[in-house]
Amino acid sequence: MRILFAIITRELKRIFSIPAHYVVLLIIPPVVFLFFGFIYNKKFAEDMPVMVWDEDQSALSTKLTDMLNATKSIHITAVGSSEAQVQSAIKSGKVFGAVHFPKNMEAGLKSNHPTTATVYTNAAAIVPAKLIYKDAAGVIIKGGLAVVLQKFTRQGMPETQALSLLQPIQLNTITLYNPDYNYQQYLTPGLITVAFQMALIIVGVLLINYEAKTKTFEALIRTAKGSAAQIVLGKTMAHLLVAWLNYILIAGIIFPLYGLSKPGSFGPVSVLFTLLSLACIGIGLMVSTIVSDIITATDVALFYTSPAFVFSGFTFPRWAMPWYDQVYANLMPYTPFLDGFIKVYFMQLPLRFAHRECGTLLLFIAVTFLLSIIILQRKIKRTVIA
Repeated sequence: MRILFAIITRELKRIFSIPAHYVVLLIIPPVVFLFFGFIYNKKFAEDMPVMVWDEDQSALSTKLTDMLNATKSIHITAVGSSEAQVQSAIKSGKVFGAVHFPKNMEAGLKSNHPTTATVYTNAAAIVPAKLIYKDAAGVIIKGGLAVVLQKFTRQGMPETQALSLLQPIQLNTITLYNPDYNYQQYLTPGLITVAFQMALIIVGVLLINYEAKTKTFEALIRTAKGSAAQIVLGKTMAHLLVAWLNYILIAGIIFPLYGLSKPGSFGPVSVLFTLLSLACIGIGLMVSTIVSDIITATDVALFYTSPAFVFSGFTFPRWAMPWYDQVYANLMPYTPFLDGFIKVYFMQLPLRFAHRECGTLLLFIAVTFLLSIIILQRKIKRTVIA
């Protein structure tokens, strides 16, 4: 315990004195965490500019335009007169979408002739496009049903009977876990945790080889009495303490500041966060013991961690990716962490529902730490013999 405490103390001093350590672990994370939350501070994609191309010029098209303007996502900011004008406005970025009401739309509905309204969206901005389509389609469908309902009731049909003919199946939609499509609530936690993984691994790949560069490796061996296990455990404990400082920052300051705290999730998330931290430290240690050149080791860390957010399945389901991308995703600890995080944070489930993800993270920890100790012990023997 005396040796272990000495290594922990020594590593903490290095963390707070070496810029490559304290800048990445203590200065950049708070700035990045606050920045991610600030980016999505508006929370919702609302009042997006939309053009109306109204060739009908009827009471119905006017009412539908007012209904469109009353939705959350749509704000009518322009009036068009041709398809070319609509496409030009979307291409220039003046509007995110457009709605076209054709000639004789109201008259056609009243005389039982089908008519087609068109919703234009810019799918290059996929989320705004979906929100605009969702609200526009809802308004147009309701408007069409209202015209037909009015026609039936004027013919003497009871309203309840007319409604049963128009809508024989009532649709009830329940959106769980993020019903308001809150960007901040959805994206900020994921971006913060993936940034934290990158910081831990980038610093982790310097834990052993940086000792050689600063000519302190032999002193470290003497402090550890030649034990690779003591070195690995001591450095891990020191960096885990710093990881917990960041977790306290995230859970105690960042999440409450942006209204992201979820009662009851602190305990389960802290377990997943600890396992992710240990897995990242283990990966960093393993690379640091294998790759002696610091620049190469850092390049490996950046190459390994940079695609984590894309491959994790946070924005696109992994099952829809090619098999080789799925393999790559499963080689990163962030992937099982994210699966578990979604369960215990977003869905508020007990930790037992994330037992598989916890097991995968424990496997990362076991493999990387074992390999790190074995390879480091060989390095120590070569250094002592030399």
